[in-house]
Amino acid sequence: MMLTDTSNSPYAVMSCLPAKGCTITGPGPVARLRARTVEVTVPTMGKIMFDSSIAHAYENFLVAAGDFAGEHHGPPFMDGDLYKWLESATVAAAESPDTDLADYLTKAAIAIERAQQPDGYLHTKTTIAQRAGSDVLPLDERLNFETYNLGHLMNLACVHYRLTGDNSYLKVAERAAGYLIGLTIDHPERLADCNICPSHYMGSIELYRTTGDARYLELAGKLLDLHGGKGSDGSDDNQDVLPVREQRQAVGHSVRANYLYAGMADYALETGDQELITALQSIWDDLVGSKLYITGGCGALYDGASPDAGQNYWAITRVHQAYGRPYQLPNVTAYNESCASLGLIFWAWRMLTLTGDARYADEIERVIYNALPAMIGADGTSYFYTNPLRQVRDLPFPLRRAGNPKDSVPPPSHERGRQEYMTACFCCPPNIARVITELPYYAYSHKDRTAWVHQFVTGTATTDFDGVAVTVRQETDYPATGIIRLGVQAERPVDGQLRVRIPGWSKDAQVSVDGRPVDRFESGYAVLDQQWDHNTVEISLDLSVRLTVAHRFLEEATNQVSVVRGPVVYCVESADLPDDVTVGSVAIPQTIDWTEEPGDGIFGGHVLLRGTAARLPDPVPDGRLYAELDPSPPTPLDLRLIPYALWGNRGSGEMSVWLPLLR
Repeated sequence: MMLTDTSNSPYAVMSCLPAKGCTITGPGPVARLRARTVEVTVPTMGKIMFDSSIAHAYENFLVAAGDFAGEHHGPPFMDGDLYKWLESATVAAAESPDTDLADYLTKAAIAIERAQQPDGYLHTKTTIAQRAGSDVLPLDERLNFETYNLGHLMNLACVHYRLTGDNSYLKVAERAAGYLIGLTIDHPERLADCNICPSHYMGSIELYRTTGDARYLELAGKLLDLHGGKGSDGSDDNQDVLPVREQRQAVGHSVRANYLYAGMADYALETGDQELITALQSIWDDLVGSKLYITGGCGALYDGASPDAGQNYWAITRVHQAYGRPYQLPNVTAYNESCASLGLIFWAWRMLTLTGDARYADEIERVIYNALPAMIGADGTSYFYTNPLRQVRDLPFPLRRAGNPKDSVPPPSHERGRQEYMTACFCCPPNIARVITELPYYAYSHKDRTAWVHQFVTGTATTDFDGVAVTVRQETDYPATGIIRLGVQAERPVDGQLRVRIPGWSKDAQVSVDGRPVDRFESGYAVLDQQWDHNTVEISLDLSVRLTVAHRFLEEATNQVSVVRGPVVYCVESADLPDDVTVGSVAIPQTIDWTEEPGDGIFGGHVLLRGTAARLPDPVPDGRLYAELDPSPPTPLDLRLIPYALWGNRGSGEMSVWLPLLR
């Protein structure tokens, strides 16, 4: 099984399809995004990773191996960045004629193994420093991200082994896991401290699933026990104040949080730990109910506080890129690091696997159609680190541009475009690349005599019902239309169950098999239990445009609406407004009549929305905080909205997801 092999996990409702078991094709936006990533993003990023004048990612391993003298370059998590890219390259190389990818994979495997120390330790920054005479020790500084890097190595190794059968990365990952096992005995306090962005929880469990070695599952359990319960010595920044089983809210650094929650879910899939499941369900409800952006963005604040609203203000500490208080979701200053939304996909996928509840697939869809494609430019070579829901001109204060050197000057507020390379922090782009290349495996699941269709994308999935081969061919123009057709072909007639997700946002959904209506629905899925041979399933979803409002406590969206059609969130950009109109002057009448236009160019596969909006009188002028209300009535304004997924691809300017409502 490709992403998470839960085929033998006793508490998993389903498992991922095997390597090469599914595809995404066609002209839809997800297929276009993935094709561009395989053809452009992964190869160009590889050149960056192996260019000693830019990223130094590969070169660091050569220096650590002693091939030549040198210094470590880049952030301490650059090792992990390379591992993430190698995972994306592994998937891309299986279907790309680009032989450079295979060469990169071979070269990197050799260098990584040679840089590994005899005890299994592997971290180029520390090893290079030791070669230069430093007395630095492994796991001496939590911000060196050693365990984070090793977790990504483990995940790379499992995916690479499943796709190729080659254990060149797997043997290195097993030695690294052995090193961590030794630390749980000799120096558990180091593991309790060095657990930032804990990808190694997911990695250890996936290593267990791949090898069957129970020591790796035991390792994951010990790591989770060591993670929390630090009380006043801990911080929400790392979710380690409370033991993991006692946590009930999404708090602190959003990437660290989502990685932790994904690891907790992985462990629950193997052990059925009910205390973990109770914690995860409560944390999920807290996030989705009060802290998640409508685009799937996670981590609202540049800087939060721990403990938030603490009565002892002397004890409050800073939290970076943080989940804030419930309903604290600013738009212009939204942080929303790209890796946090990717972490949400990892977590949601595991919760879906654990429960079979479509609400988790709904949130994966939210990210796939909004936050994820917005992270990467239509050129396939530029990236956002932070992801606001509103961008305006002349903001009177600078916003840190994450990933830039500390001595750089942030650009003007309306020119915060994507970057091709982030000198100080390149963690998000390779993570984006690996998630996009692996998107086919988030669309389907199977187990025994049941197959699931989670996402609607043209392509194929190969599975079986009790050993009888079954192919599902999906055809759709989704999300431009809500019509999906599934051609189900069995090797021979066989009884089985097909479960098709019905999105929670669809007011009216119709499902039929060979023209016969389906009336059985469970946990957000239409359930089709019958004998299969050569059959056609048709799904019709309601893609009516929705004016979405926010909870009354979400102050920044008071009396505003977000325009949503199907899973797609829309926004207005300066490129579609007259030169003298700002996004702050655009309002949406409650009775607006939308015209749907087929998108072309970068908007291909999408529908654009056009309607007569209202232009409000000019806002309070700069230099004044308040002014008397201008009594002038609004005037008609021809308005075009585009998917948020593709904002920022037509030059600098303003953008907004939320717009004032005229009742």
